[in-house]
Amino acid sequence: MKTLVTGGAGFIGSHIVDALLEKGHDVAIVDSMITGQKDNINPDAKFFQLDIRSEELGDLLKQEKFDAVIHQAAQMDVRKSVEDPRFDADTNIMGTINLLRACAESGVKRFQFASTGGASYGEQSEFPATEEHPQWPDSPYGITKLACERYINYFSQSYGMSYALLRYANVYGPRQNPHGEAGVVAIFCKLLLADKQPIINGDGKQTRDFVYVSDVVQANLRALEHNDNFYLNVGTGIETDINTIFHELNSGIGTQKLEKHAPAKTGEQVRSVLSFAKTKEILGWEPQVDLKTGINETIKFFQNKN
Repeated sequence: MKTLVTGGAGFIGSHIVDALLEKGHDVAIVDSMITGQKDNINPDAKFFQLDIRSEELGDLLKQEKFDAVIHQAAQMDVRKSVEDPRFDADTNIMGTINLLRACAESGVKRFQFASTGGASYGEQSEFPATEEHPQWPDSPYGITKLACERYINYFSQSYGMSYALLRYANVYGPRQNPHGEAGVVAIFCKLLLADKQPIINGDGKQTRDFVYVSDVVQANLRALEHNDNFYLNVGTGIETDINTIFHELNSGIGTQKLEKHAPAKTGEQVRSVLSFAKTKEILGWEPQVDLKTGINETIKFFQNKN
């Protein structure tokens, strides 16, 4: 299958590209390289440095005639979305609409989208949240992802593309960007390896559902085998607080830092955890990598990068 991965030089996207190539797919990458890394680009994939908002995107898709698009490119920092909602909406909503139009005009049959579970559900009323949980996002980032889901459904109805909306929990693992404010596992890992002090926002008791990147990749590969429309959570069903993440990394690296806290950040949820029961039923998928194993693999990656 000829497949385009947007954001294919980024954290999750690059892992998806690698897995698709291993399966024998003909793969191309579109990435603006604003946050993408050259080291992440698989040389066996075609690479196009383009922003998803670019007018050139339509020409590229008409020329290449992709069967499927796996859309991973996004502004994915919740705090940045709070600081600059306009930029967040322009990148995530307008970029996705531009991509969807290009897909519709070039005959793409399958569209898969990296949506968000926790950020689109907002503060949960049930734990873990199923896919039917009300969607009341607490951040502009969550709002843009929810809006994109609705646009994807519209384009599917209008142009006959099938879609998979995969609502990720908090994805972590090798290649995650340790700079900026998104991706607490990578950020804390990098700081501790440099013998620096991580800062925990708030009391650290806020919980997240941490899912390892290879499990997210497998969910995407399995979804690509379907022609049905569906929206599915990709998480572990396990709540882990930020203090626990800090201590797991501290232990795994062998540092002996004490917790240091700062005021809580605006737009952050108190609890977030996703049910994967529906994903298991439809895709036969369930998470394979436990938190301790995933954190140790992430530590090894950053140790080797130093």
